[in-house]
Amino acid sequence: MWGLSAVSEEDRLDRVQTLKVLRRAYSMARSQRRLILSSLGFVLIGTLVTLAGPTLVRFAIDNGIKVKDGNALNRVVVLYVIVTMIGYLSGRLQYITINRAGEGFLRELRINVFDKLQKQSMSYFDREKAGVLVSRMTADIESMAELIQFGLLQFVSAFLLLCLATILLFVMSWQLSLVTLLVLPMLIIASIRFQRTSNHAYLDVREKVGNNLSTLQEGITGVRVIQAYGQEENRSERFRQSNRALFDSHMYSVKISTWYFGLVEFAGIAATGAIIGVGGWLVHRDSVTIGTVTAFVLLLANLFDPVQQLSQLYNTVQSSTAALHKLIGIIDAVPDVAEAEQPTQLPERGAIVVDKVTFGYAGSERPALSDVSISVADGERLALVGPTGAGKSTLAKLMARLYDPSAVNGIAGSVSFGGVDLRLASMTDLRRRIIVVPQEGFCFGGTIRENIRIARPEATDTEVEYALESIGALNRFTEFAEGLETEVRERGSRLSAGERQLIALARAALVDPAVLVLDEATSNLDPGTEAVVEHALETLMTGRTVIVVAHRLTTVRRADRIGVIDHGMLVELGSHDELVAIGGRYAALADAWQRSQPSH
Repeated sequence: MWGLSAVSEEDRLDRVQTLKVLRRAYSMARSQRRLILSSLGFVLIGTLVTLAGPTLVRFAIDNGIKVKDGNALNRVVVLYVIVTMIGYLSGRLQYITINRAGEGFLRELRINVFDKLQKQSMSYFDREKAGVLVSRMTADIESMAELIQFGLLQFVSAFLLLCLATILLFVMSWQLSLVTLLVLPMLIIASIRFQRTSNHAYLDVREKVGNNLSTLQEGITGVRVIQAYGQEENRSERFRQSNRALFDSHMYSVKISTWYFGLVEFAGIAATGAIIGVGGWLVHRDSVTIGTVTAFVLLLANLFDPVQQLSQLYNTVQSSTAALHKLIGIIDAVPDVAEAEQPTQLPERGAIVVDKVTFGYAGSERPALSDVSISVADGERLALVGPTGAGKSTLAKLMARLYDPSAVNGIAGSVSFGGVDLRLASMTDLRRRIIVVPQEGFCFGGTIRENIRIARPEATDTEVEYALESIGALNRFTEFAEGLETEVRERGSRLSAGERQLIALARAALVDPAVLVLDEATSNLDPGTEAVVEHALETLMTGRTVIVVAHRLTTVRRADRIGVIDHGMLVELGSHDELVAIGGRYAALADAWQRSQPSH
């Protein structure tokens, strides 16, 4: 089972990186060290018990059977039973302690990684794909679990057994030990070759599994298109080909394993035959005893099995170390939007001032915003308009400090609220003053009440209900059979898009912020719920500073001022009437919006 682990060349760590990761793992496992040391102690006891068996057999033959000493033989039998019981208990205890330590380490690792992910800024998730991050938390940790639950115990045990068995063999007879060592060079060369070829083989198996699953998924999700064009046989043939490739890849890996394990087994048989032959000759010359030869034969399995186990575990160790290296990369990632060490308190109210802000997304050749300056007075409504990709949503996110301005020639612009640079405020304080309501309301698994309380976990039931009532949405949810205790299911699938957006607005009302940043919260709603959400939105905006990324003329006309963003620059700023009178870019946008409306 261990051979199924494999690591690609790009993920393979060199010696320095591996040692660094192992040192870091030891540091992270500080809380589990007592259990780890206990398990190592039990492993050592188990190893000594394994070696004690052949040693006791040797003593029984030479000092009991050969000289016909019944008392000595009885004592060995009793001692053998005691040693066996000790071995059984230590085996169970080492299994429990290593798994308890390993699972404890993985539990803390999962919490640590998830906590770090939750604290990362938006730019981190722009760079990293969600699927890759989920893979880190699932496949990579599962790869480590395979090692910790089974492999680590077997790895340490095999290494100790190999070293101690070799020492014991030389203590009993150096002549027979040399005979045993004659096959070791062949085993070492074969093991090195097995590690390389098996890794490549199992990487190929993993790739073929992915291709086969991809073909299967396409065949299921695209079945309507396949049947519409009568391509069932064509797709079945494609699956047969990918399935055959997977079969061939698996069989190649089986051949590699068969060759290697067969060689190890042959080496063990050859060594046993040599020991019996040479041992018989040495017994005839009184150089060794019959008990020693017998002990050698019994110990040979303890010499060759660890070599085989270590070879099987090599790829698993490599794969787990590479997985931990990736997870440490997540833990060590520093958020781009960092919190000040000694944060400054934000005022209750104030103007938002954007001063000479430039911003560029990672990997983008041109900046999303260039030298933008704008001031939004306390209680003012500002609409940001412009073509797709112009930078209006980016500006809104900067005003909420989801991103920080980029430095140009070592100088970065600033975004302030009430005269305080947002970079100097604590995140808790900032999220109380400025709330972002996205275009689509997102719901977590749980009840309606729990989803609203996400904005302020300490809020009482009365405060949650008041937040809904303040936007005129309480009756809509209390009409449900279970009221606010209704389970919304995953991603709010039990609710309509309008109801999910009402929950998003209720969250904002529960926080009662000074500033609302809206990404056109009604653009994706059907006409039946749009009016309800529009009313709730208008109620929520009353008496607050509002920055809205607008996609509709009706939303824009309600704003006090309109900022036109184009190619990352603020090109026009003024009221609806002022900008229409100018006849510039906003006038063209307003005319296009007007003409797109259905005629009555």
